[in-house]
Amino acid sequence: MQDHLIAVVGIAGVVLFALYLLTLGGGAIIYPETTKRFLGGFATSQRTHFTELALRVVAGASLVSSAPRMAFGQGIALFGWMLVVTSLALAMIPWRLHHRFAAWAVPQATQHMTLVGIVSIVGGLAVLAALLLPRTIG
Repeated sequence: MQDHLIAVVGIAGVVLFALYLLTLGGGAIIYPETTKRFLGGFATSQRTHFTELALRVVAGASLVSSAPRMAFGQGIALFGWMLVVTSLALAMIPWRLHHRFAAWAVPQATQHMTLVGIVSIVGGLAVLAALLLPRTIG
């Protein structure tokens, strides 16, 4: 029963992560300025810094725990672990350093919002496809 609950929660986390990517992608294409402000809001305070990191850890853990039931499981697990490890590493540095990095990196990344949108949508669709395709792949 507990294993089933963990599997359901993990899959729900994967679906939410995919929906986030799809929503981010749609927003980047349809409302680029609003999406730029949203992305620029990360790491602006200690609270948003740790909220972002916690959500990244949850998404990564969901991917890792669901990877055995997903197509391309090894790649999904690797990506999930990358999210978890980089998030925990960021949690070890003062949030102001993260803020400084984000203040530099976000404007670089958001110069091409259509590309951000397309990549996010493709990523969201890929995550959903990996969840829905048979495990025999990968």
